[in-house]
Amino acid sequence: MNNVPEVKLGIVAVSRNCFPKELSIERKKRVLAELANRGVVVSGCDTVVENELDVLAALKEIRDKGINALVIFLGNFGPEGPISLLARKFDGPVMLCAAAEETKDDLIQGRGDAFCGMLNASYNCALRNLNPYIPEYPVGIAPEIAEKIKDFMPAARVVIGVKKLKIFTFGPRPQDFLACNAPIKPLYDLGVEVMENSELDLYDLFLEAENHPDVDRVARDMAHELGKNNPYPDLLKKMARLECALVDFFEKNRGASLYGVFANKCWPVFEKYFGFVPCYVNSRLAARGMPVACEVDIYGALSEYMACAATDFPATLLDINNTVPYDMLEEAAKKIKDYRSSDFFMGFHCGNTASCAMKTFALKYQLIMHRLMEPEKEPDITRGTIEGQLRPGDVTIFRLQATADCELRSYAAEGEILDIDPASFGGIGVIAVREMARFYRHVLIGRQFPHHTAVAFRHAGKVLFDAVKILGVEEVSFNLPAGVYYPGENPYG
Repeated sequence: MNNVPEVKLGIVAVSRNCFPKELSIERKKRVLAELANRGVVVSGCDTVVENELDVLAALKEIRDKGINALVIFLGNFGPEGPISLLARKFDGPVMLCAAAEETKDDLIQGRGDAFCGMLNASYNCALRNLNPYIPEYPVGIAPEIAEKIKDFMPAARVVIGVKKLKIFTFGPRPQDFLACNAPIKPLYDLGVEVMENSELDLYDLFLEAENHPDVDRVARDMAHELGKNNPYPDLLKKMARLECALVDFFEKNRGASLYGVFANKCWPVFEKYFGFVPCYVNSRLAARGMPVACEVDIYGALSEYMACAATDFPATLLDINNTVPYDMLEEAAKKIKDYRSSDFFMGFHCGNTASCAMKTFALKYQLIMHRLMEPEKEPDITRGTIEGQLRPGDVTIFRLQATADCELRSYAAEGEILDIDPASFGGIGVIAVREMARFYRHVLIGRQFPHHTAVAFRHAGKVLFDAVKILGVEEVSFNLPAGVYYPGENPYG
């Protein structure tokens, strides 16, 4: 997926000048060796930072090596001022971690006091309003530090992507969707660019793509992907035109941004003019790490992209849609493990999920739109969804959202998609999340989140939690276990 950043990680050792510099150098070498043993490529910087001039030398070395995510390693106590200055001047996510003492036999000349130094470093970063990534326990010997650095890399990938992202929209945001009418200002605060366009702009792009040289190739690729699950071969060239138009627009309009996503108006007027629903095209772009959020949901597009970057796998955007009937759960009793009936919901959308994230899929027509636009007629303009059962396996639901007063808040909850036939239409699956009923009431409803959720097809809660914190978002909710109460939750049930 070439729309997701590649993390080029570097590590800089720091040293307080009243401690042996060699202590930091040797400890950094051991960390690099452990990372190499784990197959993690990291550029070790030769500069050891002891003062502000060293910060400038380190920044030059960092630029020359193309480093876009940085580990500042306290091999000894470390100088907190230069540490925070380096973190501020580096244009990318920063991790702070520190060396533990290795042996009781070297606690005089070999004692580094980095445990103490981390306190001063974190305090000084706070004075500069910085949000470095600090692991839950940021101190360790070389093998432990190597594992902590591995944990940092996917969170760094998310942050790099967000900071270099542009969201393209087509169409006005619907009046009745808070998900779509959320304010833009907090996106700029995150570093995200937004370019809003009209539905007429998209229609013009579509018309101009009629003779696009890639249309036939894209239509053949669609036919190959769908195989026998393609009852509407006449649609493919029209849908291929839209895909070519969007990809061209993306390439021509990224500007200073490196990555891009879309949030597009997809109904009800779209179908009348384009002659199909755009869901399958959206699913294909999602498979390339370029999600297209439904209903001009700008924060949905951002959340879906973050879920994709967190897992390095296509994500999707679904409605937290409907309950799972008791009889369906009873029939699937052997599959539901120790979940309670209130732990389940169905995640649904018209048909925007990449085929690689589905157990079954086929090109279909959108039933709800058909009721609205073509009642008592054979489906025509409402064709173009990709429908079927979501692939069973681990899942994380996630959203980063701005409130009406421009405050950012987020949630992440891990669960799983069960191999249960949802017996319904659309791209849909039965999803289990522990204590979902309470999470639904006290986070999704209680904190006024909209119905769209980004879905990562991995357990990515830790990565997304860390990434959101690095981005400076204070509130990250998650599903609390039984017996641990949400603010305002009635303890008497």
